[in-house]
Amino acid sequence: MTRSLVTQLLPGLKAHRLSGLDLGTDVVYPAYAGASLVNLPASLCHWLGVPPFGAAPLAEPWLRAVGGPFRHVLLLLVDGLGLDFFLQRAAQDSWAEILDGPGMVAPLTSVVPSTTSAALTTLWTGQPPAAHGVVGYEVWLKEYGMIANLITHAAASSPGDVGGLRRTGFDPLTFLPVPTLAPHLVQHDVRCVACQHHSIAHSGLSTMLQNGCELLPFRNLSDLWVNVLQHLAESAQQPSYTWMYWGDLDELSHRYGPTDERVELEYQAFARSLAQFVRRLRKRGRGDTLFLITADHGHLHTPKQAQYDLKNHPQMMDCLVMVPSSEARLPFLFVRPGHEERLQRYIAETWPGQFQLRRGTDLLAAGLFGEGEIYARVRDRIGDWVAVPAGNAYWWWANRENPLQGRHGGVSEIEMLTPLIGLVI
Repeated sequence: MTRSLVTQLLPGLKAHRLSGLDLGTDVVYPAYAGASLVNLPASLCHWLGVPPFGAAPLAEPWLRAVGGPFRHVLLLLVDGLGLDFFLQRAAQDSWAEILDGPGMVAPLTSVVPSTTSAALTTLWTGQPPAAHGVVGYEVWLKEYGMIANLITHAAASSPGDVGGLRRTGFDPLTFLPVPTLAPHLVQHDVRCVACQHHSIAHSGLSTMLQNGCELLPFRNLSDLWVNVLQHLAESAQQPSYTWMYWGDLDELSHRYGPTDERVELEYQAFARSLAQFVRRLRKRGRGDTLFLITADHGHLHTPKQAQYDLKNHPQMMDCLVMVPSSEARLPFLFVRPGHEERLQRYIAETWPGQFQLRRGTDLLAAGLFGEGEIYARVRDRIGDWVAVPAGNAYWWWANRENPLQGRHGGVSEIEMLTPLIGLVI
């Protein structure tokens, strides 16, 4: 039976602190030193028996729980699958079958911001956001003179213009200041395969992160599982790393909120399909394959409330040089000179106790966005102040209707804690 390390390791993650930084209660700080997503790339290398890449690997309890080395490592990223959401459903029939074998279930922390663009970049670079520079969903890029959506690679104000940044000279292959994982693995004779939905397989973000990978686009889960099984059969004698990304849970959680019936039904269907895939994997199993399942973040229910729509707060917007950026759950603020006190007073009076303002440079220095070297452009990107929300507070500033009832990006337990499931097959 898969061994659970949650009871053993979770209290340490919740108790972890960053020196000199107190962001209040119900906060989980990123454990970059050995218990976060940034530590997975070097761990993959450890399990595949190749030289390390990026930050340090996971700490000993995580590494020891699955053993190794392995000829094949699979990693399935389930976008939006928070630890709390997973644990509440881990005893369901499908998961009972999936976890009926050697391996582990353990907690990890995400990165800050706890969002897909930052977390996926971390998983493909082995570096935290402070080093790779992708510090949010929508980020001020001084060098291009705009707030850019770093998933669609478009101006944030033009969401339909997918890939439009290329017209400014933006090149996804040279944007990152750090190397990516696939060339490192290929250099050491590991076949690297990326399985993405066909709609995003050739997107700017995929191109930026997965350069050097063989691409296996899929249309649904059945297509994904068959593709992977065929790929493993072809690669039986060659070491391989297989990346799989599934985004439907995240999409529904954003649209309807993570407690909605649609989310639950989709997750149950996913678990049944996953169980069937694991059953087929085990039939061919030789003990040389490690199947990892993890997530980039969890989801917080954020019902639509007019009080958080900044179009209703012109006095606040008058204090800013531009609209906020990064995440609704971790906004970066660029303040007009001489308006800082007015901004602080307005936020404190309008949303008492709901937003804590911290200087971006202070959060960088404390290591919230990553320990070690900081990419020079990050200081421009995080703004003057960062608003850290409490509870389920958020801000909506886009010049269109707010369609979302679930969000992430902040530092609450729900957003920051993710599962790491490792199945030895």
